[in-house]
Amino acid sequence: MAQICFIPVAVVELTDANFQAEVLDAQGVVLVDVWATWCGPCRLMAPLMTWADGEYSGRLKVGKLDADGHPTARDGQKIQGLPTLILFKDGTEVARHEGAMAKPQLAAFLDANL
Repeated sequence: MAQICFIPVAVVELTDANFQAEVLDAQGVVLVDVWATWCGPCRLMAPLMTWADGEYSGRLKVGKLDADGHPTARDGQKIQGLPTLILFKDGTEVARHEGAMAKPQLAAFLDANL
């Protein structure tokens, strides 16, 4: 019987220390979810980040940035509201959405910008 190897997808935890390397210096597409633990709409978006990481595997990398814990990266991206989704391509911002959205809206946002 053949054994199936499952490699779990993983959303990258972004920090002040790794934001430059993981996002701004990265080749390809990176979706950044800027969130906070106290933000209800942010918590609603969390499962969608895992979904996007799996659904768009090989096409983009997904990272989450805790706005409160990493103010340098947050302020560098001029975040004004939470949650904020920013799509980068080869280190350059190509799209931004502020506020929560449902899965169909997220899919449309990603499909329009990939």
